[in-house]
Amino acid sequence: MFNPNRLILARKRRRLTAKALAERVGLSPITITRLEKAKNPPDAETVDLLSKELNFPQEFFFGDDTDEPAKEAVSFRSLTSMTAKERDAALSAGTIAYIISDWVSDRFNLPQTDLLDLSHERTPAHAARQLRQHWGLGEKPISNMIKLLESKGIRIFSLSENTKNVDAFSCWRDNAPYVFLNTFKSSERSRFDSAHELGHLVLHKHGGPTGRAAENEANQFASSFLMPTSDVISHIPVISSLNQIVKAKKRWGVSAAALAYNLHKAGLVSDWQYRTFCIQLNKRYKNSEPDGIERETSVVWETVFRELWNERTTRDDIAKQLQIPTEEIESLVFGLVGDVVDHGNINDKSTGRPNLQIVR
Repeated sequence: MFNPNRLILARKRRRLTAKALAERVGLSPITITRLEKAKNPPDAETVDLLSKELNFPQEFFFGDDTDEPAKEAVSFRSLTSMTAKERDAALSAGTIAYIISDWVSDRFNLPQTDLLDLSHERTPAHAARQLRQHWGLGEKPISNMIKLLESKGIRIFSLSENTKNVDAFSCWRDNAPYVFLNTFKSSERSRFDSAHELGHLVLHKHGGPTGRAAENEANQFASSFLMPTSDVISHIPVISSLNQIVKAKKRWGVSAAALAYNLHKAGLVSDWQYRTFCIQLNKRYKNSEPDGIERETSVVWETVFRELWNERTTRDDIAKQLQIPTEEIESLVFGLVGDVVDHGNINDKSTGRPNLQIVR
């Protein structure tokens, strides 16, 4: 039977109101409303119109109900600038990610979740140290945040929202943690977003601060997790110029602005120095990141799709089985669906990749 919830999902994914969709397909707004409220099923011609306009296969609209990330359970970084359409489109992407995740979980043994409930720690910085200790990281820099989080059972998806208003978000679903990263951001910002969302997952799973207070806690956690104070002090005990910060930031894989802020909070630069560095950053680089680093991508998804390709399962096969457009899948898995050049051993521990095993 036609599933009205899937129509709502596809419409929100395309950032359309019911009225806007009605205008595009040449129907009355009341007709779309009745379809979405299951008042009457659409005829074949209407389904064809909706499928073409929303760019979802017709079969998609006849699938089962899907889980949607609850608005109140999702931690969005951008709170004031994000529009309702942007929020709904991002949440709809999360729903599609759940469909993909369930399909993959039925075929692979993914890494088990290894997170702590750190909601009762004294400060976010102390929580970051506790998690580092639990994972055996010590004070060393983290070379690849996505690889680390995936190895601890966090499901990482990408967002191709093409807007700066939706940075990233995270949520829990059936005791599985999810993080969604916007690839529109710089590599350094994406790493900080990863750590920020990790903070939400370990600090706010069972409630706690909300709104700006929760975002501030997650920022403090991310800063401490990526840039342990003792390691920062040991490598740059004295700061005399912005160039020194730009050169040093690569050690921790953060932006120059994030390192400058961390140095200021640690008391290594004065208020006057920090203001000067911020002015210089804005004047010299504006919205760009100096001496940028290589963008991180998913190891899990690369491994999954390589193995599927080895079994001659193409991206079109995957899209057909999931009844989802290929571009929607690719936008959520870092564009790795077609990246199948390397046919190496996916369980080779020397690569440092999570050990995925096919479920037979």
